Amino acid sequence: MVQIRRELHQWPELMYQEHNTSLFLRKTLDDLNIPYKFPAAKTGIVATIGKGNPVVALRTDIDALPIHEESDVPFRSRVDGKSHACGHDSHMTMLLGGAKLLKKRESELKGTVKLIFQPAEEGGAGGEKMVKEGWLKGVKAIFGFHVWPAAPTGQVLTKAGTIMGAAAQFNVTVRGRGGHAAMPHTTIDPVVAGAAVVTALQTVVARETDPLHSQVVSLTRFNTGGNAYNVIPDVVKLGATYRSLTHQGMVNMKSRLGEIIASTAKAHGCSAEIDWMEEAHPYYPPTINNPDLAAFVKGVGARVLGDDGRIQEAVPTLAGEDFSFYSHAAHVPSCFTFLGIRNEKLGTVHGLHTPKFKVDESVLRTGAAMHAALATEFLATYPSGLSESSKDEL
Repeated sequence: MVQIRRELHQWPELMYQEHNTSLFLRKTLDDLNIPYKFPAAKTGIVATIGKGNPVVALRTDIDALPIHEESDVPFRSRVDGKSHACGHDSHMTMLLGGAKLLKKRESELKGTVKLIFQPAEEGGAGGEKMVKEGWLKGVKAIFGFHVWPAAPTGQVLTKAGTIMGAAAQFNVTVRGRGGHAAMPHTTIDPVVAGAAVVTALQTVVARETDPLHSQVVSLTRFNTGGNAYNVIPDVVKLGATYRSLTHQGMVNMKSRLGEIIASTAKAHGCSAEIDWMEEAHPYYPPTINNPDLAAFVKGVGARVLGDDGRIQEAVPTLAGEDFSFYSHAAHVPSCFTFLGIRNEKLGTVHGLHTPKFKVDESVLRTGAAMHAALATEFLATYPSGLSESSKDEL
């Protein structure tokens, strides 16, 4: 598995461009004699092991990030400006490892296992596209994993309910009237208006949100156009992300963000245009784990690892994840789980989406074993799928 992961690691591809990645995955599935359908969601793959009902799904993401790798590993990315800085190379490897284990015991499976190799998790909503194309029809449950550098290697972390936040982005264009910086009274300064917008938006969380309800608005871009120091520009552009642990929280924030941006710009004599980026970067709903499946994952994890102490309750995060679409849009009971990879000796301590991110490769065996055990035990334990009452808890 290490060799497979390192090969994938060296050739990262961005969302919906995972052509060589997909080819590599299909060749590996061919070598394992596992049938599949391609394409799924443009560059994805859906493979199957076993036959009949029920059907359980295991999912991995396959895309990389536009981040230049700066880690010290000899197998680092060979593609400038791109890397698997979110660990999707390890996710693919774990699912392939789990597939190999399941194929060996295919005759013993009490149903069908779908292997979902999903593109475009990093902003392209590949999970939503998978749902819209019908790849989740008939699936009774779906499981997914993410390597987690905040937790020590060997830990498995999940929880019932919301484990990851809803997320969306937006851009703002503030328009005024530029001029010479020595004569600001002859201008309508969009820089001051933009700065006021940044400050005003902080009140959405600080003064309009219950302190016990996790939400965030982060303004991350402020562009005046790079003019000379003595020029007030006509236009200022802002960029931001907003997040919440609930869908309703996102609805409320979006409404207030729009109102505050428009009124603040107007108060400064400017106008504001908001691009909610619904096509370029679709809204990701919160990732919500079915309570029964969360308990099931913990039980299976304890048996696989042989140590209850390694199974931990996950702390929710406002990071987004399009695994959420499988429960939100397809209404399939789901459970997402973190796998700890923090190892001080190996230097796998850097955060996700950072240039120096590294993976403790011992997690690969854990992930593969968990994939195989979850699928096998779910099919044996829930021949008719989860009860309706459990599904309703989504």
